[in-house]
Amino acid sequence: MNNPMKVLLVDNHPLFRHGLREVITSEPDYQIVGEAGDGAAALPLIGQTKPDVVILDIDLPKLDGLELIRRLQLEAGSPQIIVLTLCKNESVFNEAITRGVKGFILKEDPANEILQCLKALAAGQPYISASISGLLLRRHEKGRALHETKPALADLTAMENRVLKLVAQNKTSKQIASDLFISPYTVETHRCNICSKLELHGCQSLLRFALEHKSHL
Repeated sequence: MNNPMKVLLVDNHPLFRHGLREVITSEPDYQIVGEAGDGAAALPLIGQTKPDVVILDIDLPKLDGLELIRRLQLEAGSPQIIVLTLCKNESVFNEAITRGVKGFILKEDPANEILQCLKALAAGQPYISASISGLLLRRHEKGRALHETKPALADLTAMENRVLKLVAQNKTSKQIASDLFISPYTVETHRCNICSKLELHGCQSLLRFALEHKSHL
């Protein structure tokens, strides 16, 4: 690694951040550029320090980890995210992975797991802790089952897939149109086409389907 990977820590516990900082800075390939104790304080700090990686907990005061991840997604050139948490909740895990998190580790895992995760991200590879690999397996199994139940998902166009993913975020046609730089009428056309292909009937059927299967679309 020519230049050290810039890392920012976001965790509510100063002692835990201190221990994490010592583990990470034991390797010359990584540099801690900042720390925050809550999600709200992390946002401007991330903008100031421009880290390559943000290591954060899900359970944060003022602005929780998932909402912080969502807001970072809206920024151009957003950093890679590693979730380091006590939370083993499957829905939280799925939401994090859906939002592009590349690393997910439990705080109970050995300390050197964070170094392994950073090395994997530097090499362009995701890293999921072995202790929660079962969650990833279940995610894949549910995704495969969905495509077996709705094989027409493979027939959706690229734009229809983008619309479906935004519907799964509970966005209105007007909001989707703004995100995709198309007209609301065009969004409605795509929604109708998706419903036809997936054999969804009723005015709320697409929204229900998208929300139910959000993690696997």
